[in-house]
Amino acid sequence: MSNLPGKRIVLGVSGGIAAYKAVELASRLVQARAHVDVVMTEAAREFVAPLTFQTITKHPVHGPVFEGWSEQARGHVSLAEEADALVVAPATANTIAKLALGLADDMLSVTHLAATPRGIPFVVAPAMEPHMFQHVATQSHLATLRSRGAQIVGPAHGRLASGAVGLGRMSPPEEIVAALDLALGAAGALSGRRIVVSAGGTQEALDPVRVLTNRSSGKMGYAIAQASLHAGADVTLISTPTGLPVPFGAKLVPVVSALDLLSAVEQHVSGADALIMAAAVADYRPATTADHKIKKHDGPMTVELVRNPDILATVATPGTLRVGFAAETQDIERNARDKLQRKNLDMIVANDARLAMGSDDNAVTIYFRDGRLLEVPTAHKDVVATRIVEAIAELLEPRG
Repeated sequence: MSNLPGKRIVLGVSGGIAAYKAVELASRLVQARAHVDVVMTEAAREFVAPLTFQTITKHPVHGPVFEGWSEQARGHVSLAEEADALVVAPATANTIAKLALGLADDMLSVTHLAATPRGIPFVVAPAMEPHMFQHVATQSHLATLRSRGAQIVGPAHGRLASGAVGLGRMSPPEEIVAALDLALGAAGALSGRRIVVSAGGTQEALDPVRVLTNRSSGKMGYAIAQASLHAGADVTLISTPTGLPVPFGAKLVPVVSALDLLSAVEQHVSGADALIMAAAVADYRPATTADHKIKKHDGPMTVELVRNPDILATVATPGTLRVGFAAETQDIERNARDKLQRKNLDMIVANDARLAMGSDDNAVTIYFRDGRLLEVPTAHKDVVATRIVEAIAELLEPRG
């Protein structure tokens, strides 16, 4: 689950045309149930009216550094003390320079100086003309902020307001929200852990245009990758083609077939704290793949199939927590416990494949090596993934 609900986020908006995108960013943070305090520079107010942000956040917008103090609100001091994170988006070249140099001549810069020594997440989203971004001074200032713990998001490549095309567009608001979410979870239950997750249904080529595959959407594996990221893990996601957006912060390793997946797991599992095999791997593949599209003809067609390797049974993973999945249509518990023992797993997640595959929801039973079981009732796969990741974190904890 997201780390944003209930968090107090200071959103600094500086004076660039991308300030209008900060409105969507504020809206997304509010929708994520965060409390958002907006601080606008004088230049930012030339692009967007403070009332816009106040309407979205339902909180006053901060501007002048000398705004009135009271017992309840002490300007930048209160903002800094109460903030769970600071985000500056868009961050212009001028604002980046101020923050790097430690200047304190407006509400945003003094709030930054007061808040960041507390060690809260600090996310900066640059937005400016390409030649300004590439200037040695800007790059030096960004390096300074990065060395102090700031996470720099973007900028993106594309067309700018001037008509120029290059590196300088503010990253999409959803990407900034994702980066902030990860930063807030950096000290989570899987902090410092490296997790390898497989996802999606493998595709076994019959000819250049046809494959044998299954109904897996990859949603469960992607949700587990996202939940692991939210818990502070370093995540490698080995995935077949799914059409799903890759969770921000995950390292994607694309594969297609079961043999591709086996090779990728062997390459990336070394040193991992946990291997989570959520992918639906084909048990069989065509013995041969036709060089050209197979033409239809009268009479039946016979395709010879050969066994694919059992990846969990094949790959040696000393010191790595092994998590399997059992997507069954009958005798779910018996089949799951058999796989748990036969494949030497630490835990296995079992479900009814007919209800889970392709759906946004899932209901699972987690079986552990020591005989325990945990029922997770029907819920969105994001929720189920969080429960699975919590169970993995508990198993990893005694391992140090």
